[in-house]
Amino acid sequence: MKTIARARRHRRITKRMRGSKERPRLVVFRSKKHIYAQLVDDSEGKVLTGFSTLSKEFHNTEGKSDNGKKKTNNQAAAKEVGLLIAKKAKQLGIEKVCFDRAGYKYHGRIKALAEGVREGGVKF
Repeated sequence: MKTIARARRHRRITKRMRGSKERPRLVVFRSKKHIYAQLVDDSEGKVLTGFSTLSKEFHNTEGKSDNGKKKTNNQAAAKEVGLLIAKKAKQLGIEKVCFDRAGYKYHGRIKALAEGVREGGVKF
C-alpha cells in the first residue's frame, strides 16, 4: 500500500512539473540501499545526466568505513550524491532545476540530497 500511495503522489506532483533544457527536473529515487538522482528534460523526453551511490565517482571519493566499503544508505551519502549531481549540472551549464521528490517526504535522505545540490550552487 505504501508504494501505491507514493506512486499516486508522484503522478500528482509530476503532472504539474515540467523540465526544460534550461531548467530540467531533478528526479530522486530512493531504495533501501541506494539513492539515485537524474536531470530530465521533459520537452525532449531525455535524461541529461544521472548519478547515484552506485556510480564510480561516488566510490572514488574519500570516506570509506572499516571494511573498505562506503556506506550508501545514509544522509552523508545522499548529500555527497547531491554535491556530485550539482557539479555535473554546472558542467552542463545548468543553474536552476525543478526538484521532483517523487512522492517521498522531504526529510532524511531526500532533504540531505537537496541540501547537497544547493551547496553545489544549483538553485531550486
